[in-house]
Amino acid sequence: MRLLQSLRKQFDRKGHTPRPGGLEILRYIGPGLLVTVGFIDPGNWASNLAAGADYGYALLWMVTLSTVMLIVLQHNVAHLGIATGLCLSEAATTYLRPVWSKTILGSAMLASVSTSLAELLGGAIALQMLFGVPVRIGALLVLVFVLVMLLTNSYRLIERWIIAFVSIIGLSFIYELSLVTVDWPAAARAWVTPSFPDGSMVIIMSVLGAVVMPHNLFLHSEIIQSRRWDLEDDKTIKKQLRYEYVDTILSMVIGWAINSAMILLAAATFFANGTSVSELQQADSLLRPLLGNNATVIFAVALLFAGVASTITSGMAAGSIFAGMFREPYDIRDSHSRWGVVLSLILAFLLIIVISDPFKGLIYSQMALSIQLPVTVFVQVYLTSSERVMGRFRNRTSTKWLLYAIGAIVTVLNIMLLASFFR
Repeated sequence: MRLLQSLRKQFDRKGHTPRPGGLEILRYIGPGLLVTVGFIDPGNWASNLAAGADYGYALLWMVTLSTVMLIVLQHNVAHLGIATGLCLSEAATTYLRPVWSKTILGSAMLASVSTSLAELLGGAIALQMLFGVPVRIGALLVLVFVLVMLLTNSYRLIERWIIAFVSIIGLSFIYELSLVTVDWPAAARAWVTPSFPDGSMVIIMSVLGAVVMPHNLFLHSEIIQSRRWDLEDDKTIKKQLRYEYVDTILSMVIGWAINSAMILLAAATFFANGTSVSELQQADSLLRPLLGNNATVIFAVALLFAGVASTITSGMAAGSIFAGMFREPYDIRDSHSRWGVVLSLILAFLLIIVISDPFKGLIYSQMALSIQLPVTVFVQVYLTSSERVMGRFRNRTSTKWLLYAIGAIVTVLNIMLLASFFR
């Protein structure tokens, strides 16, 4: 570890031009995987469980569409961080009028609160399953632990272990597909055929919000800069953009597979038997064929780690958004970053206190993310398409219109969601 820190300091002083070689790409792998933690956070588990249990394979198309959107959006926002050295929040503050930037970033902070709510709830539900701790007290315990980890920066000591463990549990969902009966032809059609079963709009939007999270767009543009390559060298920037694209695709495809597996398993386990799902704890039965009678404990431990890991990244994203309002990068030693972290997590905890149904709280928190998403997307497209912001690395015309199309699709889905409430 000390050797790595020493080398990083040398690179920071001299600037680092990557050497060619087959293993060079490994230097760039990481930011995408950190973002992928959001793919198997408690909000995703709840949304996927509800989608598969209530509608079978019918909503698999939303996972595919969301993942394609996510690959395009995450690469584009990482492009911003690499080319400008600014995160999305800093760039919005720098290049937009104050009234617009404050309004937009304020809505992003509210979205981060919604994300933190889901993550804290997931960890609290896990503590309830393991030790019988009431949900509100469990949420407080997770809150205190995460705040200590973030404010002391000690989370970095356990970060890789948490991500590795949660990833293994996520991949176990994929393996378990060999243990259940899946109608693969029906699933294949559902992956690429949009459908809107009666009453499904809330779940559709929660799946979208659980996959394409606004806070992850802000977070990715920030953490991609941790590589600290020489931003004055166009050749280095272009190489980093190529390798980052591989990192993003690899990470997002893993997320697509895990999300799909959860829905497939829920469809095979619950929908096929006509079992209604009303709480996240029921998902432990998905692991029982693989892990036997200890499934509940394994599931709860995995859920706890997922909640802690994703709460950490949610807090980091909030700190990045808030610090960006003051044209500062995320740095937990800075007061603005600390205030962003604390505000997001404390407000989320206060909302948990008044929530009567934790499972519905998870579902609606993910839906709230999808409502804010178009705002973040359109701002991102504006910034990354601007020559003033990006210089020669601005979006191509085709990329710009693809991004606008993604924003339009999300907007239309939000309108359909609103219309469904008046039926």
